[in-house]
Amino acid sequence: MSIETLSVIGVLAILDTLSPAIIGVTVYVLLVAKKQQSRLLLTYLTTVVLFYFSTGIFLMLGLDVIFDPIANALNNQSARLVMIIVGAILFVGSWLVPKKKTSGSPKPKAFSIGAMIALGFTTSLVEVATALPYFAAIGILTSNHLAFYEWLPIIAGYNLIMITPAILLLCLHILFKRFMNKPLRKIQALFDKSTSSALSWAMFFVGLILLMNARML
Repeated sequence: MSIETLSVIGVLAILDTLSPAIIGVTVYVLLVAKKQQSRLLLTYLTTVVLFYFSTGIFLMLGLDVIFDPIANALNNQSARLVMIIVGAILFVGSWLVPKKKTSGSPKPKAFSIGAMIALGFTTSLVEVATALPYFAAIGILTSNHLAFYEWLPIIAGYNLIMITPAILLLCLHILFKRFMNKPLRKIQALFDKSTSSALSWAMFFVGLILLMNARML
């Protein structure tokens, strides 16, 4: 796989770091949980990563059945046209996503290991349906027809990048707990304003990437 393709996947992974659920739960646990913050948060993040990682493996093993006939049926010109249309729809649609008020980021009903596992599973199940960057990355990997041992570490790395901001916030909170409350509350307020902004940015960049890749076919 070329460096350019890996760079595109890296950009998509960075887009997924904007997940309102992951950041929202992270900030809430750090602000509200009285004890075992690290254990609770790492349990949640591990659940999310395992869910997305398993989903990625499932898609990688199954999408060839869907993509191979399509790839054989389409020539380069047709494939380019499809990518241009889809990319243009996402690009234009990103500016039209309505801003909506929400009741805030998802919050655990209780601070226990079981509750955090349940929250990680349910939020991942809901958000995976709109995980445009992740699906785009899976599509790129599938189109390159990589061997299992080649795409598996890429998916693992993607998911680790996705939770990097949460890990950084946890580390900063451990090191500078006394000074982190104010910044964390600002982050919480930012992510509570709207859930549509992250989706619009994801649509914008995925559409842009598709348009750029269409020129390379």
